Amino acid sequence: MRGRPSKYNNQEVEAKAQQLFWSKGYTATSMDDLLKAMGIGYGSFYNAYKGGKKELFRKAIQQRREAFDDFKKELSLSADPLGLIKDFFRSIALADEKSHLQGCIIVNTVVEMTFIDDDLEHEAVQILREVEQMFTDTIAREQEQGKLKNQTNPEVLGRYLITLWNGLNVTRRMYPDKDLLRKQIDMQLDILS
Repeated sequence: MRGRPSKYNNQEVEAKAQQLFWSKGYTATSMDDLLKAMGIGYGSFYNAYKGGKKELFRKAIQQRREAFDDFKKELSLSADPLGLIKDFFRSIALADEKSHLQGCIIVNTVVEMTFIDDDLEHEAVQILREVEQMFTDTIAREQEQGKLKNQTNPEVLGRYLITLWNGLNVTRRMYPDKDLLRKQIDMQLDILS
C-alpha cells in the first residue's frame, strides 16, 4: 500500500532547512524548527528522511559541495582562473549583513562538530580539502604557464587560500562592512600576483 503522495518539493524544503542550519547550526536547530521552516509534519519528514535530522544536514552540506564542484568546472574552462578565484573571494565583501553573520556552513560545521560528531566534521573537512586542492591545482597550472609570478609551492599557496577562506568567515562576522572586507581581501589576494 502506498502512503499519501508528497505535497512538497524536496529541493525547496531542503533549501529552507539548509538556511536554518546555516543560521543556527546543527545542534541548535530543533526538529520543531525544521518542521516549521520546511512546512511539513513529522510523518512526511521521516518518510523523506529516514536518517532524520542528520541525513537532512548531510544533504545541506552536499549542496555546498555541489556548488564548489560547479565552481571547479567553471575554473577549468576559464581563460583567467586566478581572476575567477579573486572574484570568488571579493564576492564575500559584497554580501549582505545577514550573510556575513552566517559565515560559511562548511566552516561552521567543522568548528561546531569538532568533538561532537566525527562523521559530520569529517565530511565538512573533506569538502574544505577538496576546495584547497582545487586552489592548489589551479595555482600549479598558472605557475607552469608563467601566469603567476609568485613561485611559492602551489600546496602552500592553496593552503594559504583555504586559510584565508576560513579566516574571512570569522572576520566577516566581526566586521560585516563591505568596504573594510574588500580592502582586507584585496590585500590578502596580492599573493596571487
